[in-house]
Parts: sequence; structure tokens; C-alpha cells
Amino acid sequence: MVSVHPAAPAVVVAAPASGSGKTTVATGLMGALRQVGSTVAPFKVGPDYIDPGYHALAAGRPGRNLDPVMVGAERIAPLYRHGSTDCDIAVVEGVMGLFDGKIDAASQQPSAEGSTAQVAALLGAPVVLVVDARGHSQSLAAVLHGFSTYDSSVRIGGVILNRVGSPRHEQVLRQASERAGLPVLGAVPRMAELEVPSRHLGLVPAAEHGAAALQAVAAMTRLATRHLDLPAIRALACSAVDGPAWDPAVEIGEVESGARPTVAIAGGRAFTFGYAEHRELLVAAGAEVVTFDPLHDELPADTCGVVLPGGFPEEHAAALAGNDGLLAQIRELAAAGAPIHAECAGLLYLARSLDGSAMAAVIDVDASFGSRLTLGYRDAVALTDSSLFAAGERVVGHEFHRTSLARGDAAGYAPAWGWRPWDGAPAREGFAGGGVHASYLHTHPAGHPTAIARFVSAARDFAHRG
Repeated sequence: MVSVHPAAPAVVVAAPASGSGKTTVATGLMGALRQVGSTVAPFKVGPDYIDPGYHALAAGRPGRNLDPVMVGAERIAPLYRHGSTDCDIAVVEGVMGLFDGKIDAASQQPSAEGSTAQVAALLGAPVVLVVDARGHSQSLAAVLHGFSTYDSSVRIGGVILNRVGSPRHEQVLRQASERAGLPVLGAVPRMAELEVPSRHLGLVPAAEHGAAALQAVAAMTRLATRHLDLPAIRALACSAVDGPAWDPAVEIGEVESGARPTVAIAGGRAFTFGYAEHRELLVAAGAEVVTFDPLHDELPADTCGVVLPGGFPEEHAAALAGNDGLLAQIRELAAAGAPIHAECAGLLYLARSLDGSAMAAVIDVDASFGSRLTLGYRDAVALTDSSLFAAGERVVGHEFHRTSLARGDAAGYAPAWGWRPWDGAPAREGFAGGGVHASYLHTHPAGHPTAIARFVSAARDFAHRG
């Protein structure tokens, strides 16, 4: 059924470049708007898993991602409507610089696909540009003029001056913004209190940071309340989204009636990467979804499928190794043919060892942390049938890790994925065999709902065999 209600208005918080303070401003804005009584829908552009955790704390709702590369541009508006249902306003944090998009692996040519600008245009929402004011003076007018005229499909509605050095500095920057024709929606002074601990892939996830994450979000909220023009930002917000909301039940389609197989999803401090739509699709496909913490829990006795998402298991390797009861359960389920979906951190958990700590030994490989970052979108094809994909299916996924595998014989497994990286040489990655699908490649379930239906069907078949 097509929704008759207008979509929630939105602002997109973007920047000229990474490191400008988008996360601090966006998270603080979410918290400040919530504090004055708004129901705020939090979003993040791109495949980021960490920022949405802080957004969720600020907004009191699940942080969600809008990634045209992973799910297709046609799903952005429906997913936005789904995530902003019953909300007064949405705050969308951008990724990297405003116009930074996917770089094609074959041609090495940049594009706007996946950029904050593309998402803002798809939503019909105005951009609030966060500028790191350090080093800027009157020439800021030229920078703002360039950004505001570069792409006519993107409307920059105002600027937030971040890390302003003094009242005099602020005055000069306000004058520069006026010359560029952009209103100043806030001026944030340089403050050290908002430093959030970082790790090799970015911020420490909120779920790991505990009480300190709440304190950081509270500090961001206070900062936004004091230094941002909330009424002006609310007045600026708008959206051109129409049509129906994304519906997991519609995406899945008809579901077999009868008992609901139990699918267990790893969570806790070691497995923090995931998309809210994943659980929603699993439920729509007929699964009974439970969350467990591999640091100290065991699986429910009736588990018929396991999802091991991404995270930072290398930070908790010894504790994970200490829960040998769970490791044995995972081995037994894999040996029995139960569907197991493991991404990145999940792959490491299924390895024989991680930095010398014993893991589940489902796959005969050893994993270790290193200094080299593997990062980027991958246009991949499934090389073998699995509990998630049929051979030949194509996906766009994302890699983001600093670990590597020392391969053993990995008997019983075929490569899960194939693609051609920037150098054109064919790449083979991941492991598929029995019910196991394990890979470094992250995929967005909303982009591939048939994979979730296939996985739950495999869990249902496993339950019937039992």
C-alpha cells in the first residue's frame, strides 16, 4: 500500500573532506533535537557500522545506513521512509567529502555513486556543510562558492563552522559565508572534551565503549545545543521522498507456514557490525531471531542457523577462546550442515586461530592482525552454491579489515566470491561448503533479500532433519 503521509523532513550533514567533524556535529544535532522534543531518525551514508551506534544513543532509535552502492539507488527512498516512520525529522550523516563516491575497479575512474551528494539528491534534502575552520579565513568564501555551485542537483542550505579559534575568527568566517550566499547555522569552538577513542578502523564502537560512549554523546549534545541554530536547521529540513516505505515482508514474499526456526545472531562487544534490516528480514522470512554474546553465552538448544557479523574479535580473542563450550557448539553445527553466515569478524571466529588464540576451527586457516588496511567496494560474483547465494549471483559488497589469513588446506570449502580488483587480476575470496558461507566481504541484506530467504529456508530444512 502506498503511504499517504509525507516523508519526514531531513538535513544531510556533509563536509568538504573527512576529518571535518561530521560525526560530532551530526550526533550532537540528533541528541539536541531529541532533547527539545523531536523524534529523530538517524542515518549514515555508506557502509559504516560504527557511527550508527553513536547515532542510536543520541536519537534513541536504531541507526540505519543509506548506501546506494550496496542496495541500489532505487531502494534509498523506501529505506529512508521505513527508517523515519513516525519521526519529526531525520539527520543523515554523510561519508568522506560531499562528492566522494565509488571508484570503479576496472577503469579507476571516480563517480558520484555512493556519495553523500547522490543520497542528498535522492532524498531531495538540503545539505548542511560542516567546515573545519582551522586554517580558514576570508578564502572560505571561494571554497563555499565552489561546493554550492559544483552540482545543481545538490542544494547546500547552510554551513556549520567547526573548531573555530576565537570570536574574531568566527566573525571573519561568517562574513566569508555571507559572501558565498550561505547562512551560518552554527559556530562550534575548538574543544578537547569530545575526543572519542579511536581504533584501526575508526572510532571504538559504542557497544564496546560503554558508559564512556554515553558521556561522549551527552557532550556532543551539549555542544550542539549551545552552538547550533536548532530552529534554523529545523526550518531548513525537507524531503522530496514519496512512494511506499521499504517493507521486509514484501521483500521476502510468501513464507512457508509452520514452526519458526531459531536463528542466533552474535552480538556483544566483539560482534558489533550489522544492519537493522538484517534482523527484520530474518523475522519476515519466518525465523525466530535471538542474540547471543560469544564472550560468555552458549547457543539456544534449538538453534538451526547462526549469523556471525563483523566486529573486532582481535580485541577480545583470549576471551572468545575461553568460551570453549560455544566454540564446540559452532563446530558441531557446522559439521552437521547447519547454515552459518559469517562476515569478516565471523570468518575470523570460524578460523583455527586468531593471533594465536584458539577459535572454532571450522575452517582450517589461521588469522592474524596486521598493519595493512584492505578497504573498498567489490563487484563480486558467487562462485559456488551456498546457504545464501546461488552460483552466478552478483553482489556489490564492501571489505574493511586489517587481518589476513594464512591458509591451510581448507578441505571441503570452495571460494565463496570472485572479483577483479584494480589491477585486473582475478581474486578468489571466502569459503563456501556445507551450510557455511564465510567471507571478508560485507553485504547489505536489504540489497539481497532472496539471500536471507534462502538462509532461513536452509535453517528450516536443518530443523526438519533434526
